Formats: sequence, structure tokens, C-alpha cells
Amino acid sequence: MEQESTESYEWLAGVYTGRYVIPYLVARFLFGISFLIAIIIYTCRRRHLSMYEDIETFLRDNKENLMPIRYTYRDIKKMSRGFKDKLGEGGFGTVYKGKLRSGPFVAIKLLGKSKTNGQDFISEVATIGRIHHVNVVQLTGFCVEGSKRALVYEFMINGSLDKYIFSKEGINSTLYLSCKKIHEISLGVARGIAYLHQGCDMQILHFDIKPHNILLDENFIPKVSDFGLAKLYPVDDSIVSLTAVRGTLGYMAPELFYKNIGGVSYKADVYSFGMLLMEMASKRKNLQLNMPADCSGEENLSQIYFPSWIYNQFSEGKDIELMENETEEEKSVARKMIIIALWCIQLKPRDRPSMHQVVEMLEGDAQSLEMPPKPLMCPQEMPECGSWIHL
Repeated sequence: MEQESTESYEWLAGVYTGRYVIPYLVARFLFGISFLIAIIIYTCRRRHLSMYEDIETFLRDNKENLMPIRYTYRDIKKMSRGFKDKLGEGGFGTVYKGKLRSGPFVAIKLLGKSKTNGQDFISEVATIGRIHHVNVVQLTGFCVEGSKRALVYEFMINGSLDKYIFSKEGINSTLYLSCKKIHEISLGVARGIAYLHQGCDMQILHFDIKPHNILLDENFIPKVSDFGLAKLYPVDDSIVSLTAVRGTLGYMAPELFYKNIGGVSYKADVYSFGMLLMEMASKRKNLQLNMPADCSGEENLSQIYFPSWIYNQFSEGKDIELMENETEEEKSVARKMIIIALWCIQLKPRDRPSMHQVVEMLEGDAQSLEMPPKPLMCPQEMPECGSWIHL
């Protein structure tokens, strides 16, 4: 009898465990997993909603100051014919060719996912949404619908400057630009940057001046573009604060890395323009990115850093033939551009001219320009100058 009772109890215990306890534990486990997933989804959504709220708040607060038209995403798709004609792709998104109902072509920049609460979008709209200058690309419209964000610009039929100054096709190429035209373009770019620095209610620092961000219209009039890294500051602010390094390797001012040579200011754009100007005059890149880590030797430095090499040539009184069959006038123009570039890329910000002074130098006579001190890649007191290059 006792044996039957024990067996009955064990059987009931097994049934209870199998029927109730195990399903109960499984249910609790599944509920916990579901709850955790729900928290993760909610957190991600709140993060995205926060970004959209930031953008909407900005657009609402600046409604009266913004000139561009706000389009729907459906409008953007229609303009671009379903994003069929891709013009290019960068770190902030993809650019497509589009057409307005009124007829003109436009460039539609479809932004990727932002990691900075939509600050790249806000920077671009805030920076050029309220200004107009012949040498600054015009923002004609924008789109914000949830995670979809787009910027609509005037279309620059001749594309970006880099394909003209770095063309490998030679002098017979359809991409060839004369030295005179290159000089005109450099003057236009300088005027555009000077306007950003001093011609607006707020001081606009671009932080990404480079050939790819200079667009050319049908008459090869240059326009500064891509303001995703730009920052607005009061005009009387000489030194600005940055939480992160901004720009493109080879064009970034050294004070963005070395705090002991001077604070970050509009002179950072002057440095970037100087590197651009040097490339325009020479039609070659200033900095070879596959350079050796040790750049302390004079011989190595001359091989890898074009400004250093060209300064040595000037100092020794040697003629520099940048192109075949150059006329004396072309040599003089190229020399003027290079000397101005050497002033712009001085290591210490205080030694560089303002963009207004750069415009005056480009408009002036080459004979009146003095040679600047030799440009350095990094502070002499820092033993490892290769660290800047490899950042």
C-alpha cells in the first residue's frame, strides 16, 4: 500500500512539474526576452524621434529666416525619377540628378543615417538656407519625413573641380582648363569663403574646403558647396570651440590636432584654401598619403610634401615648369598662386592672412608679393610629425 502511495505521489509530482512548472518557467523566460527586446526597440525609436524632433524644432523656430521650399518625399522621388541618375556619393549621403516641374535641373542630396541628432542636416540648412552669393551653391529646397531627409541644390553642370585639376588626360583633354581660368576659379572660391567669414550676420566656418566641394556651373563659375561640417559663430568670435576634429585629411588645419600652435578660428578655412590653391596651381596633390612614417628627413619631406619641395625650388631661384609649353604669363600667374598658397598654409594660424587679404593678393600683381617663411607640416617641438599624417 505504501509503495502504491509513493508511486502515486511521484507520478503526480512529475505531472505537476511537466504540466505546470516547466511551462511556467518557459513562459517567464520568453516574457523576459520579449520585454528586453521591447525596451531596446523603444530606446532606438526614442533616439530617432529625438533626432526628428530636433530637426522639426529647428525648422519651426527658423521658419521666417529660411528661403528654401519644403518638399515631400514623394516630390523628391518624382524630381529624381525614382533616384535613377546618380551623380556621386560621399560620407553624408548620395547625390542624384533631378528636375523641377518649372524646368530647371537640380542636384538632390539624399542624406544617410545621422549619428549626431540630425546636426549635419541642420548645419547645412541653417548655413546656406538663408544666404545667396554668386560663389556659394544655392539651396533651393529640402525634405524631412521621418528618417528621410534630402537637400535640393541648383545643378552644377560641370561638376566638381577635382576632375579638372587632377585629370590624367593631359593638355588635349576636354577637361583641360587654362592657367587663366584656374586663376579666375581660385579668385571666385576665395570670394565665396570671404563672404562666409565676413559677409553674413553670423560667421560661417566651412571646415571642409577641398576640390570635391567646389562645384562649377556652365560658365565655370565656382561655388562652394557641402556644408555638412559647417559651424555658425558670432562674427566677433575669434576663437571657436570644437568637440571633434572636422575636415578631410590633407586639407585640415594643424591647429585641429595641435592645441599648442593656436586656437581654432576662420584661419582653419584659410589653411584648407591654401592647400586647394596649391593643388590648383600645380595640378597635383600636395600630400602623398602613402608616405613613410618618419618625415623628419629633409629629403623624405621634399618627396612627400609638395609645398616644401616647391618652396625649396623658389628659394634656390629655380624655375618651376608645372605644365609643358607654359607662357611667361602663365608662369607668373602660377607663381603668384603658389606664393599666396604658401602664406595660407603657415603652421601658426596668426601667420596666415584673412580671406579678404587673400582676395586682394589674388587680384594684385605677382611682383608685389613677398615670399613667406617655409611652411612646416608640424610643430618643431613635437618629435613625431608623422602622427598628424596618420590620424
